[in-house]
Amino acid sequence: MTGKFKDYFSAQSKGYAKYRPTYPDELFQFLASESSGHTLAWDSATGNGQVAVALTNYFSDVIASDASQSQIDSAVAHPKVKYRVATAEKSGLADRSVDLITVGQAFHWFDEKSFMAEVRRVLRAEGVLAIWAYQMGQVSTACDAIIDSLYNGIVGEYWSPERAMVDQGYPELIMPGAVVPSPDFSISLMWTAADMLGYLQTWSATKRYEAANGTDPVSQIEAELTAAWGDNERAVIWPLTVRVSRPNTLLE
Repeated sequence: MTGKFKDYFSAQSKGYAKYRPTYPDELFQFLASESSGHTLAWDSATGNGQVAVALTNYFSDVIASDASQSQIDSAVAHPKVKYRVATAEKSGLADRSVDLITVGQAFHWFDEKSFMAEVRRVLRAEGVLAIWAYQMGQVSTACDAIIDSLYNGIVGEYWSPERAMVDQGYPELIMPGAVVPSPDFSISLMWTAADMLGYLQTWSATKRYEAANGTDPVSQIEAELTAAWGDNERAVIWPLTVRVSRPNTLLE
């Protein structure tokens, strides 16, 4: 992980807002139940703001930050969410002001040491940190094989090295403070082939392939995936790896 912001996402910010998988409410219920306070939550690297908006059901106010101005411009507006352009390592939040910090599908871009220092600075004594990522979506044997041919084949060399940490579920991440055991969670959505194709367009490797080659890599599997998928919606399931702790608990 590096401290320099790698902006692989501004170019597809509108696609993120439309096609990115939405997390189950059970995840937010769990995090709220583990939080001793419900005044302020901070969603770091908020992207399209979906996590920030979901947190408004459980917290009085939510700060949603992202290093990309384009992502913030495309994020979902909500009266209880205050958006700001800021890096994860320099949030601009006050000391000991936050009850919950969330990082969904973004921790691999952070400078871990600097971010954890910021976490300890802004979290209240019993504040909660939650970091999660989802792995490849699962549809059917035939569809999964076609999508894998895009992921590991066509655009495989265009993934950043950090992506490997997501696929592996952040195996080397040591959560600071007191670890909170998390139940198993997954994302489950009913999607058409068009929904999946739109999602594949949001991959950072897709955009990097396009920039390098001047062609759309998703178009190379579109006909085959559409035929395998059929006209109906299919269930798509993304396993979630969720890591939770209270970083300042052991420091008090």
